[in-house]
Amino acid sequence: MIETCFNGRAIIKLLMLTVLCASAVSAQKSDRKLVFADEFNGASGSSIDSTKWTMQTGGNGWGNKELQFYTDSRENAYLDGKGRLVIKTIMQDLPLSYKCWYGQCKYTSARLMTKNKFDQKYGRFEARIKIPRGIGMWPAFWMLGNDIDKVHWPRCGEIDIMENIGREPSTVHGTIHGPGYSGANGIGAPYALLKNKVFADDFHVYSTVWTEDQINFYVDAHLYKTVTPKDLPGQWVYDHPFFMILNVAVGGNWGGTPDDATVFPQTMIVDYVRVYNE
Repeated sequence: MIETCFNGRAIIKLLMLTVLCASAVSAQKSDRKLVFADEFNGASGSSIDSTKWTMQTGGNGWGNKELQFYTDSRENAYLDGKGRLVIKTIMQDLPLSYKCWYGQCKYTSARLMTKNKFDQKYGRFEARIKIPRGIGMWPAFWMLGNDIDKVHWPRCGEIDIMENIGREPSTVHGTIHGPGYSGANGIGAPYALLKNKVFADDFHVYSTVWTEDQINFYVDAHLYKTVTPKDLPGQWVYDHPFFMILNVAVGGNWGGTPDDATVFPQTMIVDYVRVYNE
């Protein structure tokens, strides 16, 4: 048995595993200092921490012809009493006061941001999330430059740490947008689970490590894309603080319209959001 456990092949596999684990830890610099965290602790049904997040509202399509109306209601964003944030997307008959760009809104959801409450230049930004499922669902964890009101989008820059569209249940995307490479021309990559496993079935850690001259995208410590200034057809605009956004959109130019198989309500459950220094 000793010979079997310590034969050459086993030793090589052990060494390879050790190297891979060490590389993952090194790439994400476990000695970084925690500078922002929301563990979403609180009583079941309670509101988000308003010192950290603002709930945006409206049904203007949000630049993508999205179908939802974002509310500031605890019906759409609340703590579940288990240390988690729930963003709930609901299909419902809404009062006439809920107007969307296409007419009477059919869906409500939530969009939380740290704008004017927390932003940071460089570092590691991560969240542990269980995404919703179904055609037309479009959950995201992402960032915008804090100068957006001055220079506007896309010159402010955008870092999409995680986006998923429901018609791709096994795939998430990490992307950056800036002047000359925005919208459908954003620079990034998809990450797919093996054996057609579905992201909505479990929690996963989505993160980006952002430095002066590169942005790295990870899923569960797996580095799947690195973007540097030389990869861009336009200006590198990632030299100033960014704030974070958590949201679930419905429909839109990329997300697609829900079909009869999409079950509502849908939820995105966020275990934590943490930010570390560079």
